[in-house]
Amino acid sequence: MIGVPDSTRHATRDPLPVPPPPDKATPDNATPPGRPGPLRSARARMAALAGVFGPAFVVAVAYVDPGNFATNMAAGARHGFLLLWVIAAANILAMFVQYLSAKVGIATGRNLPEVCREQCPRPLNLVLWAQAELVAIATDLAEFVGGAIALHLLFGVPLLPGAAITAVVGMAVLALAANHRRRFETVIIGMLAVVLVGFCYQVFQAGEPTGLVGGFVPRLDGADSLLLATGIVGATVMPHVIYLHSALTQGNRPRDAREQRAALRSGRIDISVALGIAGIVNMAMLVVAATVFRGWDVADGEGSLPAMHERLGALLGPAAAAAFAIALLAAGLASSSVGTYSGQVVMAGFLRRRVPLLLRRLVTMIPALAVLGAGVDPSYALVLSQVVLSFGIPFALVPLVVFTSRRDIMGDLVNWRTTTAVGIVVAAVISTLNLYLLVQPLLD
Repeated sequence: MIGVPDSTRHATRDPLPVPPPPDKATPDNATPPGRPGPLRSARARMAALAGVFGPAFVVAVAYVDPGNFATNMAAGARHGFLLLWVIAAANILAMFVQYLSAKVGIATGRNLPEVCREQCPRPLNLVLWAQAELVAIATDLAEFVGGAIALHLLFGVPLLPGAAITAVVGMAVLALAANHRRRFETVIIGMLAVVLVGFCYQVFQAGEPTGLVGGFVPRLDGADSLLLATGIVGATVMPHVIYLHSALTQGNRPRDAREQRAALRSGRIDISVALGIAGIVNMAMLVVAATVFRGWDVADGEGSLPAMHERLGALLGPAAAAAFAIALLAAGLASSSVGTYSGQVVMAGFLRRRVPLLLRRLVTMIPALAVLGAGVDPSYALVLSQVVLSFGIPFALVPLVVFTSRRDIMGDLVNWRTTTAVGIVVAAVISTLNLYLLVQPLLD
C-alpha cells in the first residue's frame, strides 16, 4: 500500500546541515577543525539546494501531460506564435496556485483534502470527494490514452493493450513512493527531462522560429484563437495536483515560524524551477507546431497526435518523429503515476480511508480501458477527459483560497490581503474559462 502523508504519518527528508558555532580561538584566516573548507562548504550548499527540489517537479508533469500536447500544437498549427503569451500567462497562474497549495501543507502539516474534511460539513465533504474521484478517473483516461498512442507510434502496440501497459508501468513507478519518495521524485524528474530534451531537439530540427518574439505580445485573432487561448488557460491548472502538492509538502511540519518561512522560501524555488521547465516544454510544443505545421489544416482528425507524428517524420525526419513519440510516452507514464498518487491522497484525505495500490489503479483504469475498448477515437477521449477536469477546477480552487486566507488554519503563513485578492481573481478567471469550455460546444 502506498504511503500517503497525513497528520500521523509524514514523508521525511534529510535535515539540512547546520554549521557548528564559531570557535573564538581560531584565527579568521584558518579553517577550524570540524568546520568544512570552502570546497566542502560549496558541496554542502549544493546538496542543500538539491534537497529543495522534488515536490513541484512531481506536480509539473501534470502541466505537460498528453492533453497539453494536442492543445499547444493545435494552437501553433492554426495561429503560429500568436498564443505564446497565453502559455506564459497560464504558467504564472499555475505557479501562484501551486504556491498556495504548497503553503497549506507547510503551515498546517495536513493536505488540502484533510483540511476540507476538518472544516466542511460532512455532506459537502462527500460532494468534494465524489467530484475529486471523477477528476482522478478523467486524469487517468488522458494519461492512458496518451501512453497508448505513444506505444502504438513507437512499437505498433494496439491502443487497448498499450493503455494496460501504461497503467502497469505507471504503477511500478508509483510503488517507489511507498518507502522511497525521493527515488520516486527522481524518476519523475528524469521523465520530465526526457520530455524537455525531446521537444528541444524538435525545436532545433525545425529551424529558426522567425517571429517568435512577437508571440509574447498579448493579442488575439478571431473566435478560434479565443477558444484555443481559453483551452490553454482553462486546462492549465489541474485539480488533482492542487490536492497532491499540499500532501507532498506537509512532511515534517516546521517547529516555528522561522522554519516555516524557510520551508516556504524553498518551496518557491522548487515551484519556480519546476513549473518554469514545464512552461518551456509547453512553449516548445507550440513553437514546433508553428514552425512545422503552420498553415496545415488540423481539422477533421488531421490535427490528431498520430497525424502530427507522421508529419514530423515526413518533414523533419524519423529522429524528430521518434523524439515526439518518446516524449509523449514519458509524459503519459509520469502523469499516470502522479494521477494515481493524487487519487490516494484524495481518498485518504476526504474519507480517511486507504486502499491497496492495485485496487486503486484498477478503479481508475477500468473506465479508461472501457472507453478505448468501445472504439472511441483517442483524440476525442482526450477532449472528453479535459472537460471533466475542467468541471473539477472550482471545487479545488475555492477551498484553497478560502482556507489559506484564514489565520486560525494557516497561523503565521496566512495570506496577505493582497494575496487573497489575487487568489480570488485567479480562481474566478480560471473557473470562468473552464465554464466557457464546458458550455461552448452547446453554443455552436
